[in-house]
Amino acid sequence: MGLYSFANDIYTFVAEPLMALLPEGSQMIATEVASPFLAPFKLTLVVAVFIAIPFVLHQAWAFIAPGLYDNEKALAIPILVSSIALFYGGAAFAYYVVFPLLFEFFTQTGPENVAVMTDINQYLNFVLKLFFAFGVAFEIPIATFLLIQSGATTVESLSKKRPYIILGCFVVGMLLTPPDVISQSLLAIPMYLLYEVGLLFGRLVRKRKEEKEAAEEQEADL
Repeated sequence: MGLYSFANDIYTFVAEPLMALLPEGSQMIATEVASPFLAPFKLTLVVAVFIAIPFVLHQAWAFIAPGLYDNEKALAIPILVSSIALFYGGAAFAYYVVFPLLFEFFTQTGPENVAVMTDINQYLNFVLKLFFAFGVAFEIPIATFLLIQSGATTVESLSKKRPYIILGCFVVGMLLTPPDVISQSLLAIPMYLLYEVGLLFGRLVRKRKEEKEAAEEQEADL
């Protein structure tokens, strides 16, 4: 709750991508009596959870770590750190890249006689949904790598399914973003590129594993 004293500043920061593009004379509005209090308060709760993600994941790691082998622990720590970094990276990508493009499109395509005056609560719900969508989407390399590493699938099998993956990325983009081509593409294209990153890491790890096994076989023969 210590963040509440900064609630208005935090909301102003989150609203900046839209506020910077509003036509002259336009502003955000509150259509409900309690919205000026509840919207920033809700945002501080979400930000608190957002900041606490490393701690929550560390606690989850502390719970499962005793049951893991040493080689599994060595792999799990980089995965944990990269998962956190990718989630934050997805949220940052949404704020600094997607929001400016998206809001510029929305504010400039409306009729000239329509004033753009977005409700602060509706705006918050909209951006939180996109923050979550991009944060989760950026976890795709981890998910792809774990599927390959666990033996649930192979790099070759996933490579053959690229057309379906591309289609799936755009379907997910359609479901998680507003109904416009720009926002759907801004989510779908990074999702597919991150999928390819996961395949790349899967290939590298498999190559290292094969080289290690070959070296062990040579030592055994000697």
